[in-house]
Amino acid sequence: MIEYEICPMTTDAEMDEKGYVHWKSWQETYTGLMPDDYLKNITLEKCIKMAHKWPQNTFLLKVDDKTVGFSCMGKSADAEGANEVIAIYLLKEYHSKGLGYALLNQTVSRFAKSEKIVLWVLEGNEKAINFYKKFGFDFNGNRKPLPFGVELQMELKP
Repeated sequence: MIEYEICPMTTDAEMDEKGYVHWKSWQETYTGLMPDDYLKNITLEKCIKMAHKWPQNTFLLKVDDKTVGFSCMGKSADAEGANEVIAIYLLKEYHSKGLGYALLNQTVSRFAKSEKIVLWVLEGNEKAINFYKKFGFDFNGNRKPLPFGVELQMELKP
């Protein structure tokens, strides 16, 4: 088992690291699932800027003091009265090691057990869909068309 730490994001350096993980994860995860032109517009600079603009409600997953993953959570903008796992990303080299599960568990544990929890996943991203299903999420029928495809909403089932 890899030793890791999950902590709130607080410093400018951590925001830069989160921006890198966000950018790198998009390149690793969505190549082949999204149009190349769209992915080329997701730059490291844009991801770092976003990390500094919205630092709240973010957990970092660190291995050897290096940020290798992150999650963001908050109230859902799309599902009335629900909380949302807004983002969860992990560098590809750390997949399938239990780290994503630990990060998602830490994120979900911030919400009360009785609260509705949703997240969105890109249609066709079978690896993510299977990961979320193993955790207890399932599709609730909501779909959102986006310029690069369709996102499907999943809800945590008790």
